[in-house]
Amino acid sequence: MRNLDITTLRSFVSVAELGGVTRAAGFLNLTQSAVSMQLKRLEEMLGLALLERSGRGVSLTAAGEQLLSYARRMVDLNDEAFARLTHKDYAGEIHLGVPHDIVYPVIPKVLQRFAAEMPRMRVQLNASHTNKLKEMFDRGELDVILTTEGKLDRDGETLNEIPLRWVGAPGAQVWKQRPLRIAQGRLCAFRTDLISTLDNAGVSWTSVVDTDSDRTIEATVSADLAVCTMLEGTAPPQLSELDGTDLPDLGVYRINMYTAGKRPSEPVARLADMIRIGYEPVRMPEPLRA
Repeated sequence: MRNLDITTLRSFVSVAELGGVTRAAGFLNLTQSAVSMQLKRLEEMLGLALLERSGRGVSLTAAGEQLLSYARRMVDLNDEAFARLTHKDYAGEIHLGVPHDIVYPVIPKVLQRFAAEMPRMRVQLNASHTNKLKEMFDRGELDVILTTEGKLDRDGETLNEIPLRWVGAPGAQVWKQRPLRIAQGRLCAFRTDLISTLDNAGVSWTSVVDTDSDRTIEATVSADLAVCTMLEGTAPPQLSELDGTDLPDLGVYRINMYTAGKRPSEPVARLADMIRIGYEPVRMPEPLRA
């Protein structure tokens, strides 16, 4: 009987889920060469090619797709058994705040990994607007928050920078109208800068909704009754980023993280570290080395 090694399976799952060796290595706290060697060893053991390498990154072969579901279950079961038998006696709750538009795809993976490492710690996720999250953080109601904002406040750190884009319905025409019809929530962190940008560019505008509901805004914009702004890559399927318009550039926003206290507990520090790795800027994966 030949046994699959959990360490190599963990590296395989991480590369498959995170899209490349570079990010997987950071998430696993390993070197890129170590991850590459583990993948090579796994392929040699099975006698199968599991990954297709190209200049654009890595993707799964048919055999890799089949193995992935088994590998996930085996790694999860290993982590569950190990954690229940050997974990440190950490128990309690961490309150995490994240803006609605950047919850996916990073946060669910972070929560899953954290739960495997510290099963008695509960993470209470609060998805809201940046302004509200910062108010809750200042009142001590949240332990860790992410924000989307144009600057960085004291004691925070910037995890990534993402352009703000104009968003409308597929094939939108409403952006050509003046005054420009905009739909931006009352609490949205982008609203003030959006209005300033339009005023400075001499673009007349009118707000067509007065709401805190993201769903209301999405419905209005998808009907081509207004445009809105969203971080690049976060528009839902029923909307699309607007290219080739004469609308002014919206600049770049930061994804910032703030952690309560100068010396957070080990669970809070570990959660913050997982988030930090998850939001690292995407780079072209380096080639897998023998």
